[in-house]
Amino acid sequence: MKAANRILALAGAAALLFAGGLGLGTLLRSAGGERAPAVPADAGQTASAEPAAARDAGTDGAEADAGDAPSFGSSFARRARTAEPSDTVPSSDPRHTPTVTAVRRVMPSVVSVNVVSTETTQSQGPFGFFPFGTQRQVRGLGSGFAIDDRGYILTNAHVVENASRIVVVDASGHRYTAQLVGADGLTDVALLKVPAGRVPPAPLGASSDLMVGEPAIAIGNPFGFYLSNTEATVTTGVVSGVNRDYRGNGDREVLYADMIQTDAAINPGNSGGPLVNADGRVVGVNSFIISRSGGSEGLGFAIPIDRALHIADELRRFGRIRRPYVGLDVATVTSDSLVARTVVRRVAPGSPAASAGIRKGDVILTLEGDRVRGPLDWEVALLDVGVGSTAKLRYLRDGKESEVDLRVGERPSEEAQRVEVLRGLQLVTVTPQIAVERHLSVDQGALIVDVSSDVAGATLMQEGDVIVAIDRREVKTADDAAQLFKTATQRGFVRVWLYRNGESLVTSFGLR
Repeated sequence: MKAANRILALAGAAALLFAGGLGLGTLLRSAGGERAPAVPADAGQTASAEPAAARDAGTDGAEADAGDAPSFGSSFARRARTAEPSDTVPSSDPRHTPTVTAVRRVMPSVVSVNVVSTETTQSQGPFGFFPFGTQRQVRGLGSGFAIDDRGYILTNAHVVENASRIVVVDASGHRYTAQLVGADGLTDVALLKVPAGRVPPAPLGASSDLMVGEPAIAIGNPFGFYLSNTEATVTTGVVSGVNRDYRGNGDREVLYADMIQTDAAINPGNSGGPLVNADGRVVGVNSFIISRSGGSEGLGFAIPIDRALHIADELRRFGRIRRPYVGLDVATVTSDSLVARTVVRRVAPGSPAASAGIRKGDVILTLEGDRVRGPLDWEVALLDVGVGSTAKLRYLRDGKESEVDLRVGERPSEEAQRVEVLRGLQLVTVTPQIAVERHLSVDQGALIVDVSSDVAGATLMQEGDVIVAIDRREVKTADDAAQLFKTATQRGFVRVWLYRNGESLVTSFGLR
């Protein structure tokens, strides 16, 4: 991983928009830190709908995987990188440019992803009680592409968010009910499954050696609700930048790291489609744009294909992403010489880092050879190494560089016992290890690790919040919180003290 180049504040307010998931596009905070104009990426595209009936040649849904397959590097990547479409011989016609040849290699592998999701409209009760909600079905549309011959389709997580039904349409117009294998909102990658052998896999390239200025081709199905055609469309440009970082907007935590920037037009409906190089190989997954108008302005971003395939393989094998953990809490410290360094703030007791001898105050230099210049670089480097691996960590202590082998485990909060309360709120007890993992300044309480949209809307509590008190009674564990919520239910009202991002908050709501 090369040094991260930050996406700096744009002049004036600018909207960062998902490039697809028509009807599901989400407005993020502007890069300049102010709220961007409310110009949704899917303006005019949302419509109430009933699920479309899926049809295909002989099957109504995704078939089961025939046994387990090797992991990333010898699974998705090897299968697709060795695939060579037969119709790739350029003709003598001068119109058959390298771009035409590249598009012909990938186009048959690109699909439309049609989504039906359930949207809940909430209205607050008279005394702050849980809201009464009405539900409706809404349609969404994005793009995707096949990554092997077993029927696996790669797309964006925001395209299939809250989906109750997913139908994939290939370039020939055949429709397949798709199974959602898994989705990871943090990295914005989702993996779908359709019957094997129906959609040819796209040739896959590598994103690690991209060159700024080389040609880039964006393929997808923009504004699909306005067009009856099933085949994808193409826009062209160049790779404008690499290793571009953007992390969420406070409303939705997304880790967009080492992104590929391109001026190839990416429009609503393109999310999840491939970004292709001049050789006709996929190098990225189109994801979002930065825009003032809501349309493409030459600032499009794609997830590097190397990372997307790694995430896809985790989703295939485990149905989720195993979050890496070594027991370090790091921060950027700028010295008097204005040199920024990544310094260890805390080491969790009993963690892999503690076992390797890492101490508070050590300066992190590289992980597996990738330079670490800040907490985001550190998090991305760990994600790329993956759970269960051993990585070489190079650090500086008292002016001397050293190197150790660091075992990468899974986050303690993922393995901790969960306690469910309020029919949609899952809690774990904060431990010293979890406090380091989540960068918490509190060492006890009940950490919210999952919350349903209904409970979040009614209580204003979020995933990542720590409950430290309920009705002025201290909460030390998840079981404490469960008991106090049970007591409060008898009264019909509760007040909760929370820790969120270094701040203390109070929320009150009714129970029934």
